[in-house]
Amino acid sequence: MPSKTMSKLQKTFEELNEKNVNEFTKKKGAFTYLSWAWAVREFLSVAPEATWVIHEFQLDEYTTAPYMKTPTGYYVKVTVTVDGVDRTQVHPVLDNRNQPIEEPNAFHINTSIQRGLAKAIALHGLGLYIFAGEDLPVEDPLTSAEIKAMLSLADAISSSKLESVSKMV
Repeated sequence: MPSKTMSKLQKTFEELNEKNVNEFTKKKGAFTYLSWAWAVREFLSVAPEATWVIHEFQLDEYTTAPYMKTPTGYYVKVTVTVDGVDRTQVHPVLDNRNQPIEEPNAFHINTSIQRGLAKAIALHGLGLYIFAGEDLPVEDPLTSAEIKAMLSLADAISSSKLESVSKMV
């Protein structure tokens, strides 16, 4: 429970950070997701005065859009404000396998905006634990040849240890 000596901002963060939102998550592949709708609902129950902005980018002299295109892909940007503090999430436009989409459509952009919103909310504390470790590199699985070599080595070590023990007895 937040202490009385904390600032309003600290109290809000602590209250959001202590909220368990596991019942609202879904597992997809190696990742756990908190639906933006549940994130907003739970977030506003603690910080009803919070606001957010979906940033727009200048595409040309006359047109803006809620995404930006770079040489590395498309991105969206969402800022959530609580107690006067802005937290911003820049989120890539990804497919369902978390790979960049070369030519995203409106659905892809919207999905990424909602993911960015959920993550910007997490920066204020709600469900932050869900994202712990997602930025760690994914190790490549061992090949069957590597597994075979490791098993062979383990077998050789076991045989050697068995011979050593037998000589001692």
